[in-house]
Amino acid sequence: MHKPMTMLRRNVSKSAFFGVVGLTLAINCFGRTDAAPCAANSENRQLDYWLGNWKIGAAGSGGNAHSTVSLSLDKCLVVENWDGGRGHAGQNIFGYSADDKSWYGMFADNQGRVHVFTSGKVSSGSAEFEGTSRGPNGETVLNRVKVTRLSPTKVEQTWEKSSDKGTTWNLVFRGEYSRAND
Repeated sequence: MHKPMTMLRRNVSKSAFFGVVGLTLAINCFGRTDAAPCAANSENRQLDYWLGNWKIGAAGSGGNAHSTVSLSLDKCLVVENWDGGRGHAGQNIFGYSADDKSWYGMFADNQGRVHVFTSGKVSSGSAEFEGTSRGPNGETVLNRVKVTRLSPTKVEQTWEKSSDKGTTWNLVFRGEYSRAND
């Protein structure tokens, strides 16, 4: 009985060893070849004007509304963590796809809302994202978020909604971001 157990241990050890070697080879073969492709890609850097800590002035927000915008995933994603100051908080994520040369975004908050933006146009100092969601009665709503650099210390974000496929827009949020002392 001792021999089969020893052989089993050897087989398990060999399997573990070859599993680790195979995983290492797969990572090296299929992993990215450039250490930081997004850091050097000018398209990925187009929202860098928004990076930092911000105070948000907006109608209906608490006096302590704030936002932190940072980079994630080797500088491939722009992530905004915001707090409206009255218990309403959320996260916005934006990323550039080198595959189809398009920007995408997602909004999620602590009230269970999630919006996906499948159409993004970004240039230095200006960004616009659009995507559909459902209204309270199941109707399709078109959402448009804009992030515009007003100065090195000010950014404006607006959110508009349209229930007529973009013919008319209703402003639902306008926030003026002022750079906070870091």
